[in-house]
Amino acid sequence: MKIGIGLPNHVRGARAEILPEWARRAEQAGFSSLGTIGRIAYPGVMDTVALAAAAGATSRIGLVTSILVAPTWPATLLAKEVASVDGVSGGRLTLGIGLGGRPDDFTVEGLGPRGLGRRLDRDVETYKRLWAGGNVEGSINPAVPDGTRSVPLLFGGMAQAAFDRVARHGEGYLGAAVPPPMLAPAFDGVRAAWRAAGRSGDPRFVAITYFAFTDVDRGRENERDYYSVMGDEMANAVAQGVSGGADAVRATRAAFEEIGTDELIFLPSTDDIDDIGHLADTVL
Repeated sequence: MKIGIGLPNHVRGARAEILPEWARRAEQAGFSSLGTIGRIAYPGVMDTVALAAAAGATSRIGLVTSILVAPTWPATLLAKEVASVDGVSGGRLTLGIGLGGRPDDFTVEGLGPRGLGRRLDRDVETYKRLWAGGNVEGSINPAVPDGTRSVPLLFGGMAQAAFDRVARHGEGYLGAAVPPPMLAPAFDGVRAAWRAAGRSGDPRFVAITYFAFTDVDRGRENERDYYSVMGDEMANAVAQGVSGGADAVRATRAAFEEIGTDELIFLPSTDDIDDIGHLADTVL
């Protein structure tokens, strides 16, 4: 199982200026990927901006949106944004996307939090058409340069529609920040959908989990704050699920490996840059 690490772009009041150095240290430590959490209505750093900064500061480490709320974006704009980040990184980006569950993130007029599944399916077709060199609607010009690749897609979600979306359009599945026993049935659902669609090989399974070393209490409070809009029960569950310290992190790693996770991305609950080294010493 590969081990990635997140950028602290979702932490309330995160120091944007540390993101390039965070990325450099993560690459030097040997992590497989840098992940991001994306949300509009929260005082963090936009996930695409965080990954663009990371791309410029690194040369080898993978980049993953884990997860980007795609229907909050106009499809053409997101397709170009993603292709641009992938291009400046030298083709290191994987686009992990989902529907989103917070109405206040939907700030673009005409793109409200309704009909999200159908809209995402249409949007994915737009992404692929534009990445293949198609013209912007109403223009004689394409959105992206020649040679732009089709960015690999991961899809999140716990419903059958999400599993089917992986089988139709994706290279794999990106699990929510839930305990492994809750995630394992989703992995099984994706495998079944993959086989039913006649796909060859196996889907890629990526999971995310939160961690903290230097200040575990602050990390748990940060996640409780981030998820508070979803109610106390959910916020408290995520906060308690933060792996605090080496023993908890090792146990979390083992539990995700047991359910067949291909890559586990440990997302930081604080922006304490020393936690990169602590995590690397524990799981790499």
